[in-house]
Order: sequence, then structure tokens, then C-alpha cells
Amino acid sequence: MAKRVQLVLNKDVSKLGRAGDLVDVAPGYARNYLIPQGLAVQVNPGILKQVERRKELERQRLLEEKQQAETRKKALETVGRFMIAKQAGEKDAIFGTVTNQDVATAIQEATNQEIDRRGITVPDIHKLGSYKVDIKLHPEVTATVEIQVVPAKASE
Repeated sequence: MAKRVQLVLNKDVSKLGRAGDLVDVAPGYARNYLIPQGLAVQVNPGILKQVERRKELERQRLLEEKQQAETRKKALETVGRFMIAKQAGEKDAIFGTVTNQDVATAIQEATNQEIDRRGITVPDIHKLGSYKVDIKLHPEVTATVEIQVVPAKASE
């Protein structure tokens, strides 16, 4: 069996890796497809240094993103409680339900922080009262805030 060849990918290749990844492939695959198409280049010491530098920069960027998420978490938990007004009927039952978009809008109005609604986990809310909501700010950072569902003022 032929020896594997080490390459650095220039572009994302499905089922192989992302741009900048160091991969081991069959020599024929490298010689006949990846290198002629410009998808990869052969490894040499200079390219290995570039790959390491890129990985270090990416690691620092991810660390900075996590720190920003931690800062946003502290800001949200400092505010702590957000009000959401909903029309209410008998026995404090609300019409409809509280959605993650409602929570994102309430946070936007209170703190001027843009929160992605897809990262908000809202329990089933069908009555007035206080509820805990989880907000995923980063894969490793989740903030828990309290929302207060209050009756909306009746317009006359």
C-alpha cells in the first residue's frame, strides 16, 4: 500500500476538511485532484509555520468571543428581570404564548443588546407570572434571566 501524503487545504473540501487544515490523503488523490484543482498544496516547513500561526490566531479569536459572551452574560444577569406585556383573559391566562422573539425584543428594548432569538429557550408560558429563560450566547456560555409576563394595558 502506498504511503499517505500530507497536504494543507486552500479551500474547504467536503468530507475532508476546512481551509487551512492539515490532512493526510492518498498520493493519487493529491496528485490527480487536490493539487491540480488548487484545493491543496504540499506541506513544507514554511507552510507548516503558516498553519500553526493561523491556528493560534483562530484560537485567540475564539477565546475573545467567549470573553465577550461572558461580559454579555454578566450584563444580562445584572439587569435580571425583563417585562413582557401580553393580553390576559380570565384566571391570568394569556392569549397566545410568549415566544423567543418576544424575549429577544424585550431584551433589545431594555439593554440595547442584540440577542439571536434562536439561542433563547423559553418554557411553555400560558399564564401571567415570572419565568426563567435560558439564553445561549456562546457554545460554552449560557445566561439565565427572569421574565415577568404582565397584562397589557387595555387601549380605549
